[in-house]
Amino acid sequence: MAITVHQTITIHQLRVDSVANSSVLQVGTAGSISSLSQLYNSGGFAEAAPQVEENPLNFVPLPNPR
Repeated sequence: MAITVHQTITIHQLRVDSVANSSVLQVGTAGSISSLSQLYNSGGFAEAAPQVEENPLNFVPLPNPR
């Protein structure tokens, strides 16, 4: 069975508060969503960041689930 969808979408304003590494923003109907990953070195770094020491004081405590 083949389904054909025709749609018109008008967006006057689109606000995105946050974008994470695995975010998907979809507007309208998509037959499939293909992933795209782009990595930019906008700071011009030449080497990896140093490893973080595992000091318990560096971590934020989370509340206990009830």
